Amino acid sequence: MCPGKGSHGRNALVDQYLPILILALLGFLFTGFSLVSSQILAPKKKPSVAKLSPYECGIVPSREPPQRFPVRFYLVSMIFIIFDIEIVFLYPWAVVFKQIEAFGLIEVIVFAAVVFVSFLYLISNGALTWGPPKTLQSGMPSRTSESTISRISAQRSQPGQAA
Repeated sequence: MCPGKGSHGRNALVDQYLPILILALLGFLFTGFSLVSSQILAPKKKPSVAKLSPYECGIVPSREPPQRFPVRFYLVSMIFIIFDIEIVFLYPWAVVFKQIEAFGLIEVIVFAAVVFVSFLYLISNGALTWGPPKTLQSGMPSRTSESTISRISAQRSQPGQAA
């Protein structure tokens, strides 16, 4: 019999994949156990008014929260994933850098260029721009000490009015 074939080869293959199969089975069992136990142990009554009231600040919202998140949240998560993947691929490259020499250097430069281009794409779509766009008001005079003084004096409150 040739090595690697027959019953001995099959046993070696099973021995290699057995820990992976056991770990996958344990993962599925833990997931199922967690879902079933949360359904069994969860309270069955409806939440009270106190539970539904605003948390921490105590201010009752005047409108319903928006149902959709702005695209910027997804773009920021894409930036995180891109750089996370880059770091994951750079660790093995750094370990074998001396063995792969110039070819490896060229490959990592191309890889970094692709990551940089994707980062520029996300930045151009406003991934890191937070808040409303800031625009200058047209028709306002240029800011000088005289215009500031006249603006302040025009806005002074009258006696008896709250400031």
